[in-house]
Amino acid sequence: MKIVAVTACPTGIAHTYMAAEQLEKTAKAAGHEIHVETQGSMGIENELSAQAISDADVVIFAVDIDVEQKERFDGKNVVQASVSEAIKKPDALLARAGV
Repeated sequence: MKIVAVTACPTGIAHTYMAAEQLEKTAKAAGHEIHVETQGSMGIENELSAQAISDADVVIFAVDIDVEQKERFDGKNVVQASVSEAIKKPDALLARAGV
């Protein structure tokens, strides 16, 4: 399965990257392809390409703030979660996303 995700917390420092790392590690261990964009104090990093978004089976927003440029994901199956859920329960989050 192809997954794209956005992680973002209010300060956009540690928790944003911890959530991204957990999602990547868990999805890859289960044999899925995942691309994660981080948003925060440094702006958008590892920005998802239009092609990656188009090809994705599911989009995960593991965020505690609004997603920047959210319109890029219009029409996609989006699962919303907190950054904390992505860090502490990535398996459950992926399961909720149908992965």
